Order: sequence, then structure tokens, then C-alpha cells
Amino acid sequence: MVISTLIEALAQILHMVINIYIWVVIISALITWVRPDPYNPIVQVLRRLTEPVYAFIRRYVPTVIGGVDLAPIIIIIGLQFLDLFAVKLLFNLVNAL
Repeated sequence: MVISTLIEALAQILHMVINIYIWVVIISALITWVRPDPYNPIVQVLRRLTEPVYAFIRRYVPTVIGGVDLAPIIIIIGLQFLDLFAVKLLFNLVNAL
């Protein structure tokens, strides 16, 4: 009983973290449309949170098509898959216990 509650709590936290990061990616992508001040602390935090993941994706997949960077979309789709797969897997594990 305690283990299933722990796994369920971890699944909920993982779901919440994934959703927060999806919003960080969306906000970061939207901010790039308005030429933000690079010295703004919010812009710097968003870049620090997203650029390593963007760089990882860009290393393996050509993401610029027609002048549009598709890295945020690829990341969001990957995070949605991870959310659906991992969180549901953990919830099914709880139900199996």
C-alpha cells in the first residue's frame, strides 16, 4: 500500500514537472518572436532552461525549415509522449500492486 502511494506520488510529480517544462518551452518560443532584451533576467532563465535541450535536438535533427525553428515543437511532442508513456506506466504499475 505504501509503495503504490509512493509510486503514484512520483507519477504526479513527474506529470507536473513535464507540464511546467512544456510551458517554459512555449513561453521561450513565443518570446523569440519579439526580440527580447538578452540581459533581462527572465529571458536569461528561459534560455538557460531551454537552450541545452534545443542544442541536443539540433545536433541530431535538422530543425530549421523555411526559416522556422521546429526544435520547440519536437521537444513538446517528445515531452507529451514521455508524459503519456511514463506517467501512465507508473499509474498502471500502481494498479498492478
